[in-house]
Amino acid sequence: MGVEILDITLSIGLGTFRPVKVNDTKDHKMHYEEYEISEEVAKRLNLAKKENRRIIAVGTTVVRTLEANVSKYNEFKAEKASTNIFITPGYTFKAIDCLITNFHLPKSTLIMLVSAFIGREFTLSLYNHAVKEKYMFFSFGDAMFIYGSKKN
Repeated sequence: MGVEILDITLSIGLGTFRPVKVNDTKDHKMHYEEYEISEEVAKRLNLAKKENRRIIAVGTTVVRTLEANVSKYNEFKAEKASTNIFITPGYTFKAIDCLITNFHLPKSTLIMLVSAFIGREFTLSLYNHAVKEKYMFFSFGDAMFIYGSKKN
């Protein structure tokens, strides 16, 4: 089908799952996560962008990694680094076109990232559907969502 699977290394911290407990998200202190993107992966991601192919992130931490990397360099660059990027509604995505992730808890940085990607109303509608259907939070089998693409 022409799908290319690329690997990056991520070190996910407990802060990923820490609920946001402040009224203004600007006051939330996002934790750092270490990541590594190889030369080969950076090259292939840049080629995908150049050829107008979609980049599909599997997981919100992958999104954070790719968006942090592209935000620094305006393209993908090989590096071993860490990021505390906090993606909330209003963020303009530069790296990814689609997101595959599981169902996330309310008031989490993860649901805020999803909301930034697909919009608040659509996020709420999916959330309400999942609650109605009794999907389980953090269950990979019950509630895997593929969030739309910016491209056709």
